[in-house]
Amino acid sequence: MLKADLHIHTCYSDDSDNSLDDIINRCLKIGINCLAVCDHGTIEGAVKLQKIAPFKIIVAEEILTPNGEIMGMFLQETIPSGMTPQETIKRIREQGGLVCIPHPFDKFRSSALQMETLELIKEEIDIIEVLNGRMAPFQNRDKGRLFAEENGFRQSAGSDAHSIPEIGACFVEMPDFNGKEDFLNALDGAKIKGYYSNPLVKLVSLKNKLKKRFV
Repeated sequence: MLKADLHIHTCYSDDSDNSLDDIINRCLKIGINCLAVCDHGTIEGAVKLQKIAPFKIIVAEEILTPNGEIMGMFLQETIPSGMTPQETIKRIREQGGLVCIPHPFDKFRSSALQMETLELIKEEIDIIEVLNGRMAPFQNRDKGRLFAEENGFRQSAGSDAHSIPEIGACFVEMPDFNGKEDFLNALDGAKIKGYYSNPLVKLVSLKNKLKKRFV
């Protein structure tokens, strides 16, 4: 069985300083043996980590649209930000990738897709992230899971780690897989596990973003 954190960031994101070596060491320490690396606006870190990690790496990307973020999984090339959700999904499909919706309905994140947009693209969604380690309290954290269950979507979970200690906070226990179709089938037998990180971890992201912008 795999213990898969299906949403982490590397130092190739503008708001993370997670080095590739530190990510590997953290995963080996806590038993995470599969990662979906989905940096903001680039697959460069994911591709590099895939070459050196002693466990499975899914090359992914969080792509910002005017309506919020869409995660493309099993990508070959970076997809630019700024396109409509429909055009973004088209670009993901052109690479043979999967469409995952990260942190849906999060009312404290401008990058979270809300119901109006999700209804428009519902037929193109493969996976809904139902547990995100950075989802803040004081809102309905089950809304994504309920939406997935109501519509028969496969479910995923990830820490959304922008710092090393966050890695593994949320994960999926799932059978091993080879390729995207096998991955989807493996999610059918998956168990969602984990906990929410302290909301103060978002200050780390802010610090990293400011440091990269001005240093």
